[in-house]
Amino acid sequence: MKERPLLSFTVCWVAGSAVACLCSGSGLLLAWVGLIFLLVSLMVWGTMSWKYIAMLSFSITLSIGYWEWNEARNISGITEALGVTIAELNESSVEVRGTIVSVVERDGDRVDFIMKLSHMNLLAVGDEKASDPMDEQDKRVQGELIAVQIKLLAEQEIAVAGKWRRGDEVLLSGVLEEPAVARNIGGFDYRAYLHTKKIHWLLKGQGAENVRATVPDSWSPLTIFRLNDSARMVLGAELDQLFQERHSGYMKGLIIGMQDDLDPDTFKQFSQLGLTHILAISGMHVAVYVGVLLFLFRRLRLTKETALTLTFILVPVYVLLSGAGPSIVRAGLMSMIALLAARIGILKDGLNILAASALVMLIWNPYMLLSVSFQLSFLVTLGLMVYVPLMNPLLSALPRWLKGAVSVTLVAQLVSFPLTIYYFNQFSLLSFVANLVFVPFITFVVLPLGTIALLLGRLWEDVAEVMAQVTELLNNFTFYAVEWINEFTGGVLIWGSPSLQWIGVYYVLLYGLLYVAKLRKDARSAPQYMEDETRPLAEVGLPVNNYGVHGRSVSAQFAFGASMVGRWSGVIVLLSAVGLGILLYKGYQSDGQAGRGTISYLDIGQGDSILITTPSGAHILVDGGGTLNFGQKEEWRVRRSPFEVGAKVLVPLLKKRGIHRLDAIILTHGDQDHAGGLRAVLEEIPVSALLFNGTLVDRQFYIEMMRTALERDVQLHAVHQGMTLSPDDKTELSFLWPEGRDGKAAGTPPLVGIPLLEEQNHDSVAFRLEMNGRNFLFTGDMDLEAEEEIVQLARQKGISAGPAIDVLKVAHHGSKTSTGEAWLEFWQPAAVVISAGVNNLYGHPKAEVLERLQDNQAAIFRTDQQGEIQMRVRADRIEVRYKLGSKR
Repeated sequence: MKERPLLSFTVCWVAGSAVACLCSGSGLLLAWVGLIFLLVSLMVWGTMSWKYIAMLSFSITLSIGYWEWNEARNISGITEALGVTIAELNESSVEVRGTIVSVVERDGDRVDFIMKLSHMNLLAVGDEKASDPMDEQDKRVQGELIAVQIKLLAEQEIAVAGKWRRGDEVLLSGVLEEPAVARNIGGFDYRAYLHTKKIHWLLKGQGAENVRATVPDSWSPLTIFRLNDSARMVLGAELDQLFQERHSGYMKGLIIGMQDDLDPDTFKQFSQLGLTHILAISGMHVAVYVGVLLFLFRRLRLTKETALTLTFILVPVYVLLSGAGPSIVRAGLMSMIALLAARIGILKDGLNILAASALVMLIWNPYMLLSVSFQLSFLVTLGLMVYVPLMNPLLSALPRWLKGAVSVTLVAQLVSFPLTIYYFNQFSLLSFVANLVFVPFITFVVLPLGTIALLLGRLWEDVAEVMAQVTELLNNFTFYAVEWINEFTGGVLIWGSPSLQWIGVYYVLLYGLLYVAKLRKDARSAPQYMEDETRPLAEVGLPVNNYGVHGRSVSAQFAFGASMVGRWSGVIVLLSAVGLGILLYKGYQSDGQAGRGTISYLDIGQGDSILITTPSGAHILVDGGGTLNFGQKEEWRVRRSPFEVGAKVLVPLLKKRGIHRLDAIILTHGDQDHAGGLRAVLEEIPVSALLFNGTLVDRQFYIEMMRTALERDVQLHAVHQGMTLSPDDKTELSFLWPEGRDGKAAGTPPLVGIPLLEEQNHDSVAFRLEMNGRNFLFTGDMDLEAEEEIVQLARQKGISAGPAIDVLKVAHHGSKTSTGEAWLEFWQPAAVVISAGVNNLYGHPKAEVLERLQDNQAAIFRTDQQGEIQMRVRADRIEVRYKLGSKR
């Protein structure tokens, strides 16, 4: 096997960085010992020399040390500099001075940028100026990075904020906050994400007038980026002039990697088909750019050395203009290394060039390893180098013009598949066809036309406009085709995030399958000769070998060996294919319940959303939360992709847990904080039935939610007191409220005859869940009057007390209008769960409710304090764990 020291060194560097990221303490030591033992085993088996093993061991050890060194330095020094604790500093008012080191981005009424501090002072309450001089030594926090968010207070401030640039010296005051952590199991952790950017605090300010920006009067390295930002803004403005709004945002992404103005619906459509990589500058763009430069220099009759040198110098210019994302940096580095190698005659191996690029980026910033873009870019590029040569012989029946495209597209899909489902939790069965058609069409037709239009915009305006119009026609075709393909919703499969072990086994099986299949193909295509048609070597004047082989020629021996390979390869191919199929099947299935049920009280802020999974694996979602809106925003304040709890929190959580279908959604009532997030769920995840309280709400969000349910052919059922639902033999839902209603049944076309009810709390759906012999009570936002009616009706039937409830979901987030003394006395819950938002405006849960619960000796769990609360229900016990605390 050909040794590639640089490639092997980089692979070991990545392995060392990965174990340092995943492990700590004794676990890290054991992982290091395991990797070294694995390398020593290779030496014992005789596949590598001890010097080679020593070099690779050094790479692993050095990368672990380098990661740990960076982690030790990646801490905030603000608390030490100011002499306060994290708790004291959090949500305190500060005044800061520093330099803007990122692009300044505006989205609606919010402006974001990253700032490198030179000074920070605490402000006393009500102060407008620093409480201490800014030049005191112990108040300096030089070099600390913070993320700044400025909320604009008036439309006129947009022009002021528009003048802020990277490199500006700024002085501002605001409130310092710790970034939010993940509040649901498996949810997005903003604090961990910012940690990889070496940012530990957010500074939130009010008004552009609160920011005093000064243009730098001397040159610094930031000046290059400042000029580059200005150039990108000019190019973006030119594209805005040439193209209509939807097209300009799309072309900005294709040509200069600027995705801020990309239409959210367009991005969503492309994402569903696995086409988002087209919207970012990638290696294909760099390859085309380098190819065009070399062609032009050759036409100018420059020498090869001069052409390579000039192209080497111009590649970083394109990388900067394209936004310098991880994928474009990787492609740019690879191109520069390849050009340099061609110039001086070294590193001609593509794998070594890729390894050198990865090593440079990881030494520059080891946290690149955690970037999704970095992982996908390098993994797909490596996969194309390794797997395409194995795939090509298997596609020999295809025409030459088609074989290359099919091979590259298929390998890219297979290689990116594990990371796609790990991070995005869905995969389209039509992704291969979509990539095969759209990638070359957009790359070699739309992109060049749009680029030419941009280049001609100032030189030949009429021609540029014609080119832009043609490009828009092609874009419209692309948008229509993508939307049409996405109508086949059955082609999108939802996958739970697999384990790292699953991903590793996938790549091993895939490589084994393709490698042995290639051997099998080669063996079958090798020339076969009949033994009686050959002559002994001595008859043709060649010496016989030392073993006295006379009767077989070399070709005959090769044919014999090939036939043996072919015979065994068939078995190996079959086993690899079966193994890969089993792996995919196991990965697609949700985690087995092993006879237990699970109830997850999700933390979606001020609202309710509860996921019930029965022992047989049925999934029932109770409510979907919703983002509360306080009045209609002015148009200039509206953000491109505003936060909506259903789309941003609930749907990603359901997908990450591998929920392919919801057997039922139970909507307790039509308030925004219970129903607002369900439209996104209905759009993204198949739902069999929607159970509701038999009334409608005349509000836009509710009407759109119901319309979406009808469009998705979801069965609608109005539930009422006395109804039951049995998803399996260990689970039963008994509905306690609301009372039955007269009138036309729900679900008739389309929702005709269903009464409108604006005040929904009293008619909230309430039900008792019995699972594995345990009892749970769900109450929505029902009020004291409804509680009293349920208790009174039970007593009229001779029932003095309900079955002892193991867990009660406290109604209305702990409001004083619910959870009365009689209600608690009737059900006698052992534990309660309160779903409420952190520091919510309503003051939920109320002190008197908490006092009543404590008087009844109920264990209290709260999402505002503990995040998601998950209960695993077994016949003998209920296991409770929560996100912001230890397992109980």
